[in-house]
Amino acid sequence: MNKVNFLSSGAEILSVAVISPDMRRRNAATAALTECQNGPIREFTSYPPNLEDVPQVLTRDFDVVIVDLDSDLEYALELVKSICIHGLATAIVYSEQRDPELLLRAMRAGAREFLTLPFDRDTMAEALTRASALRSAVRPEIRADGKLLVFLSAKGGSGVTTLACNSAVALAEDSGQKTLLIDLNLPLGDAAINLGIRPEHSVVSALENFKRLDASFLNSLLERHGSGLSVLAAPSELAPTHVSDDAIDKLLEIARQNFDFVVVDAGSRLDLQSTRLFDKTATLYLVVQIGVAELRNSNRLIARLATAGPKLEIVLNRYDPKNLEISEEQITKALTRPAEWKIPNNYAAVRRMQNTAVSLMEDDSELSRSIRELTRSATGQPATRSKRKGFRFFR
Repeated sequence: MNKVNFLSSGAEILSVAVISPDMRRRNAATAALTECQNGPIREFTSYPPNLEDVPQVLTRDFDVVIVDLDSDLEYALELVKSICIHGLATAIVYSEQRDPELLLRAMRAGAREFLTLPFDRDTMAEALTRASALRSAVRPEIRADGKLLVFLSAKGGSGVTTLACNSAVALAEDSGQKTLLIDLNLPLGDAAINLGIRPEHSVVSALENFKRLDASFLNSLLERHGSGLSVLAAPSELAPTHVSDDAIDKLLEIARQNFDFVVVDAGSRLDLQSTRLFDKTATLYLVVQIGVAELRNSNRLIARLATAGPKLEIVLNRYDPKNLEISEEQITKALTRPAEWKIPNNYAAVRRMQNTAVSLMEDDSELSRSIRELTRSATGQPATRSKRKGFRFFR
């Protein structure tokens, strides 16, 4: 008999993983699959030892993962949950038991099909056909992770939130691409206030429930700004400052999978250096206000990031070349390198933004143009220059 309905139906070829520590049951599943489709089949002779590795080991390489429940039921169900949480593969389970309670538990874990041994190849083919249809309907488009832009200072009060918020607005407006601002400046982040947003949810909800965080859950927590920017705000009440690195890493992973640009207001949270905020794929904007304490702390942080970590760009904020109490030479020496960006001082405009929640990007000023210059660089667009004589942006 020829290969059955799955191949003749015109369904797409699927890449399938079979997981079972039991050779007999594993071989039975592989044999049934071979009768049904020509796609690649990979056998795993044990369950993944660490569920945190499931996205890398399984769901990014396979369309369907078929899991043996009988070798270790509880762990197998947790494995199915992990596969389904990440949403990139269809989970099918199989067992020698015809138990309605087991079927119910498997479905609650996220399995789309429950098969029993001995396998019937028609049943397997039908399961693959449904898996193929489901994959075509719901599987997200595979895309490169979005760019991660982190705004951080080595000392509070340097204007990180102002720059993060307005840079995110500029990115959303000028690039036309999906942009997300995450306020991690706990316990009292001000991004929502600066943007005139009254959030119903906050970043704490994402961090406290990170094990079930996915694109849909994240989207339910976001607020929308008039510029098109999505915002994951800090809570309106005091929030715990200690959150696990795993929670932050999961949030960034899901965010980058679903947005072209992810902007993070990290305040002066230097305790987050072991998270993906400092990943080599990130761009870190170190915001420095010119003063002895700020320069000293920035020097220490730059030295720490010199050998590893993200791409680092130094931003001198509230820069006024006519009123420098510390010389350019001393600033460069303290920072060990010239600053990439110099954002002009405009206290009145920033104060007005904070009081009215109107973005700085609404006005055409030296301040707004310098921020747009920074964001254009982040998108890879060619630099533009101010038309006003006597002032230029630094890069």
